[in-house]
Amino acid sequence: MYLICGEALFDVFTATGDGPSNRLTLEAVAGGSPFNVAVGLSRLGVPAALLGGISSDSFGERLRQILSDEGVVDTYLVPFEAPTTLAMVALGAGGSPRYSFRGEGCADRLIEEAHLKPLGDDICAIHVGSYSLVVPPIADTLQMLVARESQRRLISMDPNVRLNVEPSLPRWRERVEAFARHAHLIKVSDEDLALLYPGEAPERLAQGWLKDRCELVLLTRGHEGAQLFSRRHGQLYAAAKPTVVRDTVGAGDTFQAALLSYLHEQRVQTAAGLAELDREQLDAMLGFAVQAAAITCSRTGPDLPYRYEIDWPNLVQGL
Repeated sequence: MYLICGEALFDVFTATGDGPSNRLTLEAVAGGSPFNVAVGLSRLGVPAALLGGISSDSFGERLRQILSDEGVVDTYLVPFEAPTTLAMVALGAGGSPRYSFRGEGCADRLIEEAHLKPLGDDICAIHVGSYSLVVPPIADTLQMLVARESQRRLISMDPNVRLNVEPSLPRWRERVEAFARHAHLIKVSDEDLALLYPGEAPERLAQGWLKDRCELVLLTRGHEGAQLFSRRHGQLYAAAKPTVVRDTVGAGDTFQAALLSYLHEQRVQTAAGLAELDREQLDAMLGFAVQAAAITCSRTGPDLPYRYEIDWPNLVQGL
């Protein structure tokens, strides 16, 4: 089972349509990068649990219900009386989302080391990412967790930078690098690297992470596809799949879930297992993740695909 660590919240979109000028229609969709990855894994048939703070308010109760409906294990959720984070989402050119967070003092940030339960033997890997890497106290809690577990369990990370949650770039850089020292697999977007390291070549930055414990770095480039950097096999590339893009909300989380799903199917549960993947397997993993992300881009909001939706094009081509 994968343990996905971090925030669960609601993305709040402004609905389009004509109406009185003094009324604004909003649509709330469950999200948060770790929440999406956990749901995405479950939809791909992979056991997943979410570790995070969850509010006892009506939004938190709804999040719990969604996780239950999706088959995500809630054993590691910690309840708090604090409110649920709301992320206000505006869509820019090409469907790219812009976020504004209402989250100070909210439940998803409040986990401390004392709240952590012992990890069961069924937890084979841990994934961390997004603003839970930088906001206290959860950031310190998760850093302690991955430092403690990186010798025993596979560690995956996606920075998923959100400057409107924590505007300090030095803080983001320090925390991302601290987590990267314990990660075996890192997925990052070119947009995140441009924010963290302006003017630096993303390929050089990705390759620079292939040290310490890291075996694979995945670099997503939107409509330009994705690259994989392997300590053993060098670079691989996959072109983006043609699709009509409605928005890109959840596409990166879909890519991440698909990567972990592929590793689960290949029975890769250790850093040594990552190192043993051959070039053909890495190419298949990269293509699988790109295809999954394209499906999410064809939909509105973070509506991650089920496994049969990714397999179907391949089945058709084989007929």
